Amino acid sequence: MVDHVDRENVNQVVDPGKGVPVDGPGFELPLLLFGGFRTLIDRLHTRLATEGHPDMRPAHGFAMQAVGARGATASDIGRRLGVSKQAAGKTVDRLLALGYAERADDPADARRKLVHLTPRGRDALARSAAIFDELRAEWAATLGADRVRDMEAALRNVVPAETAFRLDATSWLGTP
Repeated sequence: MVDHVDRENVNQVVDPGKGVPVDGPGFELPLLLFGGFRTLIDRLHTRLATEGHPDMRPAHGFAMQAVGARGATASDIGRRLGVSKQAAGKTVDRLLALGYAERADDPADARRKLVHLTPRGRDALARSAAIFDELRAEWAATLGADRVRDMEAALRNVVPAETAFRLDATSWLGTP
C-alpha cells in the first residue's frame, strides 16, 4: 500500500503527520476496519493452529461456511464465495486432503456430488466460533463492552443487510 523510494515513504495518503484532521481522514476508516478484520482472523488462525488445526487458512474457513450444514456442490460454493467453480474446486480439494470435508452423492440427483463437512471440519468451525467469542471479549475488555456493542450496532446500521455476510470479496478484484 505504501510506496518507498530510497527508503522514503512517498505515499501522501497514508503518511502520518501530513495535516491529518484530529478525527482522521476518510480513507482511514476502511483501512482500520480491514485492519481490525485482519487482526481478528490472524489471531484466530494462530489459536486454531495450537488447537489442532495448523493447516487451516482463512480461505478454508470461508469455504467451510459456504458448504453449510446441508452440504453444497462446488458450483454452489463458488457462487457463495464469488469465485469460479474451478477455484472453489481447488479449495474443496484442499479441504478433502486436510480431512475437513468429504464428497458424497447427492441423494436428490446422482449426477451431482455434494461436499459435506467432516467431524474435523465441524470441530474447526466450532473452535473458530469459541475463539471469536474470546477475541470479542478481549476487545470488550480493552475498549469497554458498551463501545464494542455500539460499534457493532453502528456497523449494522450502515452495512446493507444483503451485503452483511457476503463472502465474495474477490469480486472486487475483477470477474472471477
